[in-house]
Amino acid sequence: MSVPYELIGRREQKARTRAALVDAARRLLGQGTEPTVEEAAAAAGVSRTTAYRYFANQRALLAAAHPEIEQTSLLPDDPPDDPATRLALVMQAFTQLTLDWEQQLRSSLRLSLEPEAGRPTLRGGRAIGWIEDALAPLAHTHPGLDIRRLAVAIRSATGIETLIWLTDIAGLTRQQATEIMRQTAQALLTAALVQHRS
Repeated sequence: MSVPYELIGRREQKARTRAALVDAARRLLGQGTEPTVEEAAAAAGVSRTTAYRYFANQRALLAAAHPEIEQTSLLPDDPPDDPATRLALVMQAFTQLTLDWEQQLRSSLRLSLEPEAGRPTLRGGRAIGWIEDALAPLAHTHPGLDIRRLAVAIRSATGIETLIWLTDIAGLTRQQATEIMRQTAQALLTAALVQHRS
């Protein structure tokens, strides 16, 4: 098995070069283009030959440019106890992240839909964890409620996929789209609580 180029000698310098290429790709994505390896190399001030040592093709480059958001929670440091308020805070932050990273997320979504065997996992499901965190108090107040299922339902009606449909298909503004996503999250929570009482 061959050792990746980045792991052989001068690792710190190679890490900086890789980061420069990824940063350049993210900037270009943010401008509404899906950069080739050559375009990212030019924007980063790196030679084409060097760039191809890090990314064999555009797909590998764009996969690396997928946003890496390390936060385990989108709640403030001293979050409220009320699940609806917590969910509103998380959805506010989540929809803003979706807007901030829209072009990168669109690119990753397109790549994830390409019919290629062995394609990399571009989407880690972090939003489900953020939503579960918001709904955590329900474990005590509604112990029979399936919080994971509710979080998945909320995520299915929010995020980049929904933003694309609401803006590109339904013709809404991004502000209108994010308002609908936040309202839908609250409606799903309300419906789950009503159903749990019955």
